[in-house]
Amino acid sequence: VLDVVARAAGPSGMVGGQAIDLQAAGKGNGPASALDGPSLADMHARKTGALIRAAAAAGAIMAGADDRLLAALDRWAAEVGLAFQIVDDILDVEGASEALGKTSGKDAADGKPTFPALYGLEASRRMAAEATARADAALAEAGLRPSHLDAIAQWIVHRQS
Repeated sequence: VLDVVARAAGPSGMVGGQAIDLQAAGKGNGPASALDGPSLADMHARKTGALIRAAAAAGAIMAGADDRLLAALDRWAAEVGLAFQIVDDILDVEGASEALGKTSGKDAADGKPTFPALYGLEASRRMAAEATARADAALAEAGLRPSHLDAIAQWIVHRQS
């Protein structure tokens, strides 16, 4: 479990994703570097996505899950992490600053790459819903019935802050 969490926090996880984010916004070493869709998804997978995957894996490992179940939960968590970040990007565009706990529009003002900037709001909403559907499918393929995990995924897509 410690190895999973350490990898999620380290250079191949959150730290690496944050470095990509800073570089893309021109706050790293050298000029800003624009991200395409796959690069943006990879950046987000390394940030919030890596930590959500680590949380799911840690619980599964401690509960004694077999490799098949652990792989399904990892797929679920990766998709939920992507949906979380897409919704976070959407909320930065149209959310209320008071609800967000940060200034809305901050990502655009900072020149950060976001899903709405790359794809638009409607396509971003659709992409978040599709990621949630893939998360649900990962659970179903593993024989897991809708549960608290499904409720978490739904909260992520429909949250307002």
